[in-house]
Amino acid sequence: MEMQWWIWLVFGIALILLELVLPTFFILWFGIGAVLVSLIALAFPDLQLDMQGLLWVVLSSATTALWFKVFRRKQPDVRWTAASVIGEVGLLTAAVSEFHKGRVRFQKPILGNEEWVCIADSDIPAGERVRLTAIEGNIARVIRA
Repeated sequence: MEMQWWIWLVFGIALILLELVLPTFFILWFGIGAVLVSLIALAFPDLQLDMQGLLWVVLSSATTALWFKVFRRKQPDVRWTAASVIGEVGLLTAAVSEFHKGRVRFQKPILGNEEWVCIADSDIPAGERVRLTAIEGNIARVIRA
């Protein structure tokens, strides 16, 4: 059975378009593999169907491996981690004590939020500067700056 090159092209484009609908970021590599097989089948018109299928598997696996080994960012983005914001100084807008939650406002957003509910181990009146020591869920732990 002979499979035309344009069938691989349509199949590849359909998989790439399916990736736009489904947020998996995995189908894309199979689509790219199919497009590459269509280009190879166009260059070599006597290529058998089993060899085309094998090429599709190999090229899809190669593009997936290439993404995970070469193009993907090696270092995690530390801008959006709790460890990157420890030590930031903010202003208490509501007093905080050991058994009462307060509110702290930061000059720049911390993990996407300027104002946080906060807790502390000691009494700190409103208007004081505080230093962020930890993020515990959606609550900031602070100490007097």
